[in-house]
Amino acid sequence: MIQRDTSTTKRLLSADVSNSKDEANVFENTLRPQTLSEYIGQDEVKKNLAVSLQASKKREEPLEHALIHGPPGLGKTTLANIMAREMGVNIRVTSGPALEKQGDVASIITNLRDKDILFIDEIHRLKPAVEEVLYTAMEDFGIDLIIGKGPSARSMRLQLPKFTLIGATTKMSMLSAPLRDRFGLIFRLDFYKEAQLQTIIERSATILNCSIDQQASRLVAASARQTPRIANRLLRRVRDFAEVNDAKVITVEIVEKAFDDLGIDPLGLDSLDRNILNTIIDKFQGGPVGLNTIAAAVSEEQDTVEDIYEPYLLKLGFLERTPRGRTVTQLAYRHLGIPTPNTLI
Repeated sequence: MIQRDTSTTKRLLSADVSNSKDEANVFENTLRPQTLSEYIGQDEVKKNLAVSLQASKKREEPLEHALIHGPPGLGKTTLANIMAREMGVNIRVTSGPALEKQGDVASIITNLRDKDILFIDEIHRLKPAVEEVLYTAMEDFGIDLIIGKGPSARSMRLQLPKFTLIGATTKMSMLSAPLRDRFGLIFRLDFYKEAQLQTIIERSATILNCSIDQQASRLVAASARQTPRIANRLLRRVRDFAEVNDAKVITVEIVEKAFDDLGIDPLGLDSLDRNILNTIIDKFQGGPVGLNTIAAAVSEEQDTVEDIYEPYLLKLGFLERTPRGRTVTQLAYRHLGIPTPNTLI
C-alpha cells in the first residue's frame, strides 16, 4: 500500500488553482481550449450556451449575465474565456476578494466597452457593499455614487457600458438570492467521465509534443479525480518521468512508476486522502465523527478537508455524511485493505 506523503502530491491533486505555482498556471493556460467546439465534456451546458451566444450575436446585443458553478478545476474560467472569444469581445478577469470597495467595481466596469465581459471568480466572496453596487450595474447599467460628506453630500448616477457579468463559484449556496436572481444564464458543471478525461489527456499530450499510448492515458484518466485540471497536472508529471527515463512514449509502466513515487493510487487518492480515512478508522472506530475533529486530527484546516478532499471521497462512496458526523464505508475498508468491521457487513 502506498504511504508516501509529499507536498508536491498535495498540490498536484488539488483542483484549487491557488495551490498552483505561476509556472503551473502558465502550463494549464496553454492547454485551455479556445473555442466551444474544442471544449470537451459538459455537453448540455455547451448546447444551451451555443443557443444563447448565437441569439445574442444575431440581435447584436450583449450576452446575458451568466453564473457558472461547480467544483474547482472543471473549466469555469476556460468557459468564460471561450464565451468572450465566441462573442468577439474583450474580457476583464478579477475575483471576489480583490474587489474590496464600491470604487473598485466602478473603475473596472467604466473601462469596459459595450458587450465586453467582466469575469468575477469566487463571486460568492464579494463583500455586501460591493455586491449591492452590482445590482444596479447589472440591471440598469449604472452605479449611484455618493459625492462628498455630510449635509453637502449628493448622489450621482454613473452610466456604464452595456457589459456582461460572468460569475464563477464553487459554493452556490453562499450567493445571496438578490445577486443570484440577476443572472439570466446559470450553468452547472459536473465531474467528468473517464472517457472524456482520456480525450483531454490525449489532446494535451499532442499540444505538449509528447506521445502517450491509450492504456497509459486511460490509467492517468482513472486517477484524475474526474477533474480536467488534475488530469493535465498528472500528465505533466508523467511526462517528466518519461523524459528522465529517455522514454519516447509514455507507457503504463512509466505512469505506474510516476504514481508510485508520487504516492498516488489507482483511484487518484493521495496520502492525505488515505490519512483522513485511516484516522477515522483508527482513532474513531470508523465514525461517526465531526468534521472539525477530523481536520484537527490530520493537521489540516477544516475548509481544506471539506472543500478539497471530502467531495471526492464522498463521490467514491468512501465517506458518508450523517447527522452525527462522517463515517467510513465498507468500500473504503476494502480499498485500504483493512478488515471490515462486523457492523458494516
